[in-house]
Amino acid sequence: MSNINPDTAYSRVYGDIARERAAQDAKWGEQNHPDGTAGPGRRAAARSAKLWTNSQAAERTLAWADVLEEEVAEALAEDDPAKLRAELVQVAAVAAAWIEAIDRRSALLEDTDER
Repeated sequence: MSNINPDTAYSRVYGDIARERAAQDAKWGEQNHPDGTAGPGRRAAARSAKLWTNSQAAERTLAWADVLEEEVAEALAEDDPAKLRAELVQVAAVAAAWIEAIDRRSALLEDTDER
């Protein structure tokens, strides 16, 4: 069992994300690119990613990369701004959860090393 406090883990992850966003703004300024999403190819890729993720889950071989790839593919397939935003929130949440999992593994390794 991990000794990581969820509040501390969230603070660390979202603090890291906020610092990265500040660095991006410092380097590039405010960015206002077109979305560049949707289209039949992107929708097909999203369907394919979902099928892959479902098959990996059924085989109990699902990896973080599979989950994130599906979420990104779903976002890239979306043309409605509100739905695109919701999909991007899911992308960000999965990425944050993956970072948290990496941090938990690191903490477990540190706990093991201390014994």
